[in-house]
Formats: sequence, C-alpha cells, structure tokens
Amino acid sequence: MAALWPSAVSAQVVTAGSDSVQVASRPTAADSARRTERLLGMRVTRPQKAALLALVLPGAGQVYNRRYWKLPLVYGGLGGVGYGLYFYQTGYREYADGKNQLIANPDMDISKLEGKRVSQETSAANVQRGVNFYRRNRDTFIAYTAVVYGITILDALVDAHLRNFDVSDDLSLRLDPALLPNPGQAPRAGLALTLYVK
Repeated sequence: MAALWPSAVSAQVVTAGSDSVQVASRPTAADSARRTERLLGMRVTRPQKAALLALVLPGAGQVYNRRYWKLPLVYGGLGGVGYGLYFYQTGYREYADGKNQLIANPDMDISKLEGKRVSQETSAANVQRGVNFYRRNRDTFIAYTAVVYGITILDALVDAHLRNFDVSDDLSLRLDPALLPNPGQAPRAGLALTLYVK
C-alpha cells in the first residue's frame, strides 16, 4: 500500500525519456582532512593546523585537539632529553676548557684545572677521553631531542586525523559463509570477511 503513494518513492526521479534517471542522494558529512580552518590568514585543514601548532609550541597541538592528559607526557619527554642534553653539554664544555688549559700550559697540574670533574682526572689522556665521551653523548641527546619533538608533532597530526573516527559498538567484523563465484562452473562454498558499519 505504501508503494502506491508518491512520497514513498523518492530515491529516483525520471527527468526525460526512458533512460534518464536522476538519483537523489543525501548530503554526506565533510571529511576532517578536507575541512579547512584559518591559521594566521592561511587556509589549513584541521590536521595541518594541529601539526603547525605543535611545531611552533610543544604541546599546543595536543591542547588544540583537547587531549590535555598528553601534556605531562610531552613536557616530561622534552624535559628529560633537555636535561640530558644540558648535563652532557656542561660536561663537554668543562673537559674542553680543561684540555685547552693543558694545551696552553703543558706543565700545569691537572688537579688545578677549573671544573669539579676534570680536576679529578689523573692524566691528559683521560681528559681527552672525557672530551670524547661528553661530546658523543651530547650529540646523541641532540638526536633524542629531535626524535621526541617529532613524535609530539606526529601525535598531534594523527590525533587530529582520528578525532572524528567512529569507534562505536555498531562496528563489527564478521566471518560469514558465502558462495564464491567460479567462472564456467557451479559456485563453491567459502568464507567472507565482512565489515559492517552503521
């Protein structure tokens, strides 16, 4: 009975002739990567804005995504590698200055060198080893700082992409029996892995 009423048939509209069909479609939600916003007069997508904010100020991308609980992780990671970088840089400067003092005055007693750590060394060779040790570890912590900073930017970018991702209980992945087409023969039994969405 409902099929007889004109309002029930709204999926197709015949425009002209027997082959002309216009299919009515519902508006779809805009993809978060295509939606644009303004940042300093530039049109950027939401993930780009989050990444740019995280690049300018560590943690700003996480605040923009409203993931405030990640701020201690961001600043804890950057603070940890920053402290390691500071520690090894000061050690390197101390040993490098001590080495320069020994080069300027070869007869100088090592215990008279400026710096708490370098003045406890027993030979000039140990001072050189200290210079190498602290320089190598300082350079390693520079790389660690770049990695942690990059991870915070990447986290803000990925989080902005997945902000509207549907993780409701209506999503399911099922393994169902299916008939598989076989050209020229009868269909065969098989299994189909199907993702059901809303």
